[in-house]
Parts: sequence; structure tokens; C-alpha cells
Amino acid sequence: MSDVSPAVAPADAGINRRMITISIMLATIIQALDGTIANVALPHMQGSLSASQDQITWVLTSFIVAAAITTPLTGWLCDRFGQKNIFLVSVAGFVLASVLCGISMSLAQIVGARLLQGIFGAALVPLSQAVLLDINPREKHGSAMAVWGMGVMIGPILGPTLGGWLTDSYNWRWVFFINVPIGSLAFYGIWKYIRTTPAARRMSFDMFGFATLSIAIGALQMLLDRGEQNDWFASRETWVEAIVLAMSFCYFIAHTALRPAGKSFFDYRLLKNSNYVTGLMFIFIVGLVLFATRALTPSMLQGLMGYPAKIAGLVTAPSGFGTMMAMLLVGRLVGKVDFRLLLAAGFSITAFSLWQMSRYTLVLAPSDIVWPGVIQGVGLGLVFVPLSAATFATLTPEMRAEGTAIYSLIRNIGSSIGIALVQTLLVRNTQIAHASLVEKVSNASPAYQDALVASTYNLATQNGLQVINGEITRQASMIAYVNDFWLMLILTLLVLPMLLVIRPPKKNVPVVVDHAAMD
Repeated sequence: MSDVSPAVAPADAGINRRMITISIMLATIIQALDGTIANVALPHMQGSLSASQDQITWVLTSFIVAAAITTPLTGWLCDRFGQKNIFLVSVAGFVLASVLCGISMSLAQIVGARLLQGIFGAALVPLSQAVLLDINPREKHGSAMAVWGMGVMIGPILGPTLGGWLTDSYNWRWVFFINVPIGSLAFYGIWKYIRTTPAARRMSFDMFGFATLSIAIGALQMLLDRGEQNDWFASRETWVEAIVLAMSFCYFIAHTALRPAGKSFFDYRLLKNSNYVTGLMFIFIVGLVLFATRALTPSMLQGLMGYPAKIAGLVTAPSGFGTMMAMLLVGRLVGKVDFRLLLAAGFSITAFSLWQMSRYTLVLAPSDIVWPGVIQGVGLGLVFVPLSAATFATLTPEMRAEGTAIYSLIRNIGSSIGIALVQTLLVRNTQIAHASLVEKVSNASPAYQDALVASTYNLATQNGLQVINGEITRQASMIAYVNDFWLMLILTLLVLPMLLVIRPPKKNVPVVVDHAAMD
């Protein structure tokens, strides 16, 4: 019996598999690019659109919220309209929304266009995962998905560097226009090489379940994105968001539990698969711990050390190459080596890189940034591939679309919480360290016995006070960054004992690898 999926035509199946892989990689790249490429252009957008610092962040928040709400809908849409049709509509809609972002003349227009980008882009990653699993035979899942994952990493690698170059060389609008040629090639490849299959239409649409889950996810994203700015629960807005989140999620849980299997928006039969549930727990922790560190380094380089956007992108990009190398290696090992050993190696290597980052100071050479990033990238590559192998190994093919969508959603929630956590601690620890350092500054301090120091940081003059305050703020910020890296290191080490609860999949089952979390 042939292992070729109906998604690929029987004739020239090998060629079609390669072309489908390339097309899917391109579709995933445009979604991955927009997760990082727009960040470096925000200051330019702010001036062009006459927006405040608070308002311009909605360019990022609107995309995240829309994608988070729409992601769980992927499974039902594929069941209703067919996988290929949804894929084509998602790519076309994403490209059109990118054009609308590029031609926007006001903040309201670009926020609306970014909402459309998030809606159409939400399905790209889970659909890419599901199609790649379908078109490859079981024995090739590990190596094929590792190669695909290397292509996926092009997005995070090129995002900051390409965004900085396009913004400096042309203008911020090209950050969005770059999606047009890439998305057009992806659309053609998907239309040409993926075979159309009839919609199953086994699932009924649960409007109440979708509405309550969407409201809960939207409230959570709003709470996380605006919490620090609103001083968290000192703000009425945060309390409203927390109450809406709690009530909506409770309604969703109760509604799902009372509905018959297969009739609710979320198919709770997924939770009966122990490997899948364990994988969800781990991907949440991975998003919480590992992705938060990626949000720290660029801001540290640009804010404390004066790195231009292009240079910051260049020194952080090699971490993606470390991930690519690890995924190429681990793709050959999945199925041959106990994946728990691979996971243990990945988390241990990541912990070592975080230990190196916890030794950062304000005086760093570029190599001090590059090598810990590469090592962390290797650890990420070793974690994601075997984790996905465990998560999806025993999941039936008809549940993959919904399974990968929920997997991506849980990873997104984990990363959002992690990023909000480290940013909050960064602000508060900076204030604490600043206050502690100020207490130790006086003319009686040993350092002030040096004539050069006493003249440069003269506490009796306004200029001297400004200089010493600026230096104390830099030192306090560096202490706060180091504290964040230490926290991530401790949490990574605490994950290691949890590997004992994972059960290895039985032999002769599909080895499924997911790279959705790499975006």
C-alpha cells in the first residue's frame, strides 16, 4: 500500500513532495517574517502616521490578538471547506492584507490591515504542519520536517536584519510589500502541486464555543500586552480584562464538557491522548521560558549598548543558524534515539547558554552575543523536533489539523506570558537596582577619592548629577537583564525532571515533527 497522501498526485509523487515542501516553506516564511520584521520599523511608522508611543504598539498587538483568536478555527475551516482551499485563501488574504498595510495612511488603517493579516495568517503554520505530515511517508517524517524546519528559520533569521535594511534603504512600507513576491510564489505552488480533496464536513460549527474561547484569548492578549503599561492590577482596565477572561473561559470549559464529542468547537477527545496532553504542557513551558529570552537580547543591545537595528539583527541572527544545524542533525536521530535523551540534551544546552547570558556586562564584544545565541539555537533545535515527535506520534490523521492549531495556540499563550513576565520584571528590577545604587553614591564613596571621577561625576553640579544618573540607570538596567536571564535559567533547569512523565511512543507509529513553535 502506498504511503503517498491524497494531497499529492500519484504521478511524480517525489517531485510534487519537493515542490509542495518549497511552497509551504514560502507560505510559512511570510508569516514568520511578520512576527519580527515590523518591530524595527515601529519608530519610523510612528512619525509617518503621527502616532504616540502607546498607539503605535497596536500595530503589533492587533496582529497577535487576531492570530490568537483565529488559530483554533483552522480545524473546522479545513473540515468544512477543504484543506487546500483554506490554504489558498489564507495565503491570498495575507498577501492582500500586507499590501493594505503598506499603503495605509493612518493608524486606524494600518491597525485594521494588521487585524486582517492576523486573521489570514493564523492558519498558515498549522496548515503547513498538517500538509507536510500528510505528503511524507512515515519513515521520512523526521528528516523531511527537519529540512522544512531549516527553511522555516529563514523568517526569524532574516526578520530583524531585512526589516532594518528595508526601512533604512527605502521606507517602512517595504517591510510589508516584501510579502507580495514571496506569497505569490507560495500561492502558485500550493495551487499547482497540492491535490484538491473533498471537504469531510464531519464537524458542526459551535458558535458559542468559538465566541467564548475567542473572547477569553482576546482578553488574555490584551491583559498581557497592556498590563505593564497600565501598571497591571492597579488599573481598572486590567481588572476588567481579567474578569472577562475568567468568565469567558469558565463558560467555554462548561459548554465544551456538556456537548457531545465532536459537536463542540474544541474536540475534547484530544485530551484523552496522554502524549498530546504532555506535549501541550511542554510547549507551553518552552514558550514561557525559551521565547522570552529572545525578546530580551535585541532590546538590550539597542537600548543599553547603542547597536543600530541592522547590527543588532546581524549579531542575533546566528542563533537561527544554530537551530538549523541542530534540526538537520536531530531529524536523522528521531526514531533511533530515545527522544527523552534528546530533550534532556536540548534543555541542558539551553541552560548553559542562559548561564553564559547571565554573565553579561555593559562591555561586550560581538562574539559574546553571537556564541551564546548559537548555543541557545542548538538547544532549541534539539528540543522542538523530539517534543513534536512525542506530541503527535499517536494522533490520528483526521485530528491533526485541530491538534496542530491547538499546539500553536498553547505555544503562543506561553510565549506571550513569558514575554510579559520578563518585561515586567525588567522594569521593576531596574527601579529596585537604581534605588539601591543611588544609596551608595556620595562624595564619601571610595570611587570619589579619584580626582577624575570626582570631576566627571560632580554631585554639586546639575551636569554631574545628570551624568551619574545616566550611568546608574544603565548599570541598573544591565542588572535587571541579568536577573531575567537567571530566572530563565532556573526555570529551564526545573523543566528537566518533568521529562520523566513523558512516555516514549510505541514502535511502528508515525514520527511526527512540528516546527510551528519556531516562528
